[in-house]
Amino acid sequence: MQLSFYDASVGCYQQILESTAQILQKGRDHAESSGTPLSDIVDYQLHETMYPFSFQVMSVWHHSYGAIQGMRGGVFSPPPAKPGIDYDGLCNLINEALDAMAAETQESMEALSGQKMVFRMGEMEVPFTTEGFLATFSKPNVYFHATTTYSILRQLGTPLGKRDYLGNMKVGH
Repeated sequence: MQLSFYDASVGCYQQILESTAQILQKGRDHAESSGTPLSDIVDYQLHETMYPFSFQVMSVWHHSYGAIQGMRGGVFSPPPAKPGIDYDGLCNLINEALDAMAAETQESMEALSGQKMVFRMGEMEVPFTTEGFLATFSKPNVYFHATTTYSILRQLGTPLGKRDYLGNMKVGH
């Protein structure tokens, strides 16, 4: 069976967004039980050369919800700045993306398949087809930023395991 454009995009995004939402809840629960201010998590960096936790979560949102909007409009750019976003705001972004995924259909996604688009950053433009963008840019970024979100919360002591990251797998026949 060939994977549909819907399953390759929305199906994958939903799995990672759902697991990210659950990871964020576990991070909140751990912070509350350990007395860690949520603002400490929002600003935490795994390394001084890496963007903070807030950027990682915003990027999960942007490379899922924003990626579909970019495919629809033909242009994808880096995520917008959200100065002062707090932990609740980050959770809301993930919920917004989940709601947007629930609104997509096989037909709405198939209409995006095979289209031309660009990634634009300042004056630089990288041409893609929607399939190439999805497979080689958007999904790798979603996975990277979701993994970094998970890693930061693990580093801060949140009891998480691989199953938390994997979320709801499509099992069965």
